[in-house]
Amino acid sequence: MSDHPGEIRVYEPDQAIKKGYLSMLGEIFQELSANRWLIYQLFLRDFSSVYKQSLFGFIWPILIPILSVGTFMIMNRSGVLDIGTMDLPYPLFAILGLSVWQIFARGITAGANSLVKAGPMITRINFSRKCLVIAAFGQVLIFFCIEFLLCLVLFVAYGLTPTPYIILFPVLVLPMLWLTVGLGLILAVINGIIRDIAHILTVGVTFLMFLTPILYQKPGTGLLARLTEYNPFYYLTAFPRDLILQGKGLLWAGYTIVGCLSLVFFLFCLVVFHLTESRVAERI
Repeated sequence: MSDHPGEIRVYEPDQAIKKGYLSMLGEIFQELSANRWLIYQLFLRDFSSVYKQSLFGFIWPILIPILSVGTFMIMNRSGVLDIGTMDLPYPLFAILGLSVWQIFARGITAGANSLVKAGPMITRINFSRKCLVIAAFGQVLIFFCIEFLLCLVLFVAYGLTPTPYIILFPVLVLPMLWLTVGLGLILAVINGIIRDIAHILTVGVTFLMFLTPILYQKPGTGLLARLTEYNPFYYLTAFPRDLILQGKGLLWAGYTIVGCLSLVFFLFCLVVFHLTESRVAERI
């Protein structure tokens, strides 16, 4: 009730919207910058928990791509799958593509599970929930670096020299990272409400990998060829790989469009998460 008769008070819970989205984005990045230490500590916590009782440890980022490539080579030789013809060694072609794809495959799962795994912390401590999602991508970047080193070893083993564009490889994978972090932010909130999301992601990511020409050449005709034209992951994976292996960026137009949309999508998801994170604790 108002203390003064005739006075009307209007309560607006989401004052952040009135400040404008550019101002809100500035606050978000300032908040993340101020919480650098917390993000680093959360990353160390997750990192130690994964490898504390691991038998193979850092071998997993190397072992998984090798097993995947080996499986596809066996399927190709047995006639089950046609990986296409290429002038370069197939292991180098496949593992270079996998190193980009795994940013999405690992990141989307890590981001979606980040809030659920930290349920007790969220309900007891008041802090920025964005730190949990961002910290979850630390391991993804470490795995990417390990797989990139594996690619360099393969170049040496096959006696090949990558194109000079290889120095831009960490920059070329940024659109894939933007898209993955954006999806991870949204799915982290949804997974806190609907726990089936984690199971759906496991099946969905595997299915999407087979639909995306990562471990095989893009078919020239057929339904899969038409679907690939509208698959953003194809451009984000194939363009960096082709540029490093062949020095040709024939997919630059699609890559540029998808890259710009990925950045816009990431910023949009960041704002949505910022507006909803205050209500996360009561849902986890």
